[in-house]
Amino acid sequence: MTVGEISELRRLLRDHNLEYKVVKNTLAKIASAQTPVSTARDSFTGPVGIALSYDDSIAALKKVFEYSAKNDKLKVKGGIIEGAFYATDDLKAYSAIPPREILLSMFAAGLQSPLSKLAGALHATMCKFLYVLEAVKTKKNQE
Repeated sequence: MTVGEISELRRLLRDHNLEYKVVKNTLAKIASAQTPVSTARDSFTGPVGIALSYDDSIAALKKVFEYSAKNDKLKVKGGIIEGAFYATDDLKAYSAIPPREILLSMFAAGLQSPLSKLAGALHATMCKFLYVLEAVKTKKNQE
């Protein structure tokens, strides 16, 4: 990749609070020893760039794959999420996951749904009871 392309990738990632570093393989192997990243030691061959996310690891995946779709020179060899190494196909599957906020809202909606159905059923039962009382009242008034 050219310097301009790498700068464009860094700018894209920086806008989303992510970092991109190009590293030397020997230094990456030494730095990763005795850490959860050591599972990726075999991937440190050829030119290696590392995208780092401190908040949302899926966001980094999405942006890297988004840029990779536009630029064929960028190839994803693998990645580490929460200390576990994943191959490219697994990372593509993870990048299809919606953002954290959307997942939380889906979870909240799932929790709310049974409660709102219960409230609706209780309200309908009370309304039917009131309609019956109103019908009895009007019938007695007519007599």
